[in-house]
Amino acid sequence: MQTAPNLMPIPGHVDPVPVPRATPARADGKVDLVGLTRDQIRAELEAAGMEPKQAKLRSKQLWHWIYNRGATSFETMTDIAKAQHPWLDQRFTVDRPAVVEAQVSSDGTRKWLLRSTDGHDFEMVFIPDADRGTLCVSSQVGCTLNCRFCHTGTMRLVRNLTPGEIVGQVMLARDSLGEWPSQPEGRMLTNIVMMGMGEPLYNFDAVRDALKIVMDGDGLALSKRRITLSTSGVVPMMARAGEEIGVNLAVSLHAVTKEVRDEIVPLNKKYGIEELLAACAAYPGANNARRITFEYVMLKDKNDSDADAHELVRLIRKYKLPAKVNLIPFNPWEGAAYECSTPERIRSFSNIVFEAGISAPVRTPRGRDIDAACGQLKTSAEKRSRAELDRLAEEKQAALG
Repeated sequence: MQTAPNLMPIPGHVDPVPVPRATPARADGKVDLVGLTRDQIRAELEAAGMEPKQAKLRSKQLWHWIYNRGATSFETMTDIAKAQHPWLDQRFTVDRPAVVEAQVSSDGTRKWLLRSTDGHDFEMVFIPDADRGTLCVSSQVGCTLNCRFCHTGTMRLVRNLTPGEIVGQVMLARDSLGEWPSQPEGRMLTNIVMMGMGEPLYNFDAVRDALKIVMDGDGLALSKRRITLSTSGVVPMMARAGEEIGVNLAVSLHAVTKEVRDEIVPLNKKYGIEELLAACAAYPGANNARRITFEYVMLKDKNDSDADAHELVRLIRKYKLPAKVNLIPFNPWEGAAYECSTPERIRSFSNIVFEAGISAPVRTPRGRDIDAACGQLKTSAEKRSRAELDRLAEEKQAALG
């Protein structure tokens, strides 16, 4: 039997999605400038027939309007001649992902169901706190990792998101929060975590290119110290992430023994705990000021014993890791095979790790009532009919005029 080419080497479901996958063409034939670098914008202008010297100037202006001012149409770009607006509008666009549904939790957490131009749905979440606001950004439509405690993991991978779709999530959040023009101080959106749908290191190039735009001082201007990339442990890509992106690293550890981690994080069968922790120890830029975060979901009678806590401490010490541990109470979803550990058990686990001199805060669940909490993201497209989602999108568009 002939197999599909370029399949991603992953455990679990293998979906016939070649990787890398070409950016889906827009039905209107326009080129979306969101997600492009200055040089890429200039190249697109030249390819469309603009004279090179003018393309160089216009690319700088377009970059500023798109990423610093948040422009969503060429008509608002006041330093570009009005006569050129129709020419740009015929060939290019500065799009955002379409919002199908926006929900707000009782605790202030916001969740958006977004749709790509080729009709695929994905989600992002904004979590406001007193001293920060964190945007949880997706990197794929669906996921291939099948972590058994994670609702997103029950989806199949549909495709990777493009740099424009990744950057577009940040820009859409900025739209919603009224945070244009881009400025370093006094804003609600202060942090980004690549912890939404998907495994960022299985979409490395797009995530890297998107985050470079996010970190550009003349663009969205978020410091790399305010950005965290979360991986389930794609060991071969971790060093590249440190060298080429340079953001903070979070690792979805969730267990300290091969048997348990093989069960709940199947990627462990490919890259085991010891190999993963050695890669963490070698992660460029990790130090006591920039600790590696280990995410650890608390599952009743599965990974929450005192012995598990002591083993976690032993492993962190063995590899001399500058680390902190985020203990995450399991967020339930219909059909899940696990229960959350009791508050007493979580407290005991946390205390053991704290007493060893390692920070181990318990994450307060946020957005549970709108399925926006950690491990709960799964597009509502799977819960509603396509017709209903289309109707919602049309109603929203009509409301916007």
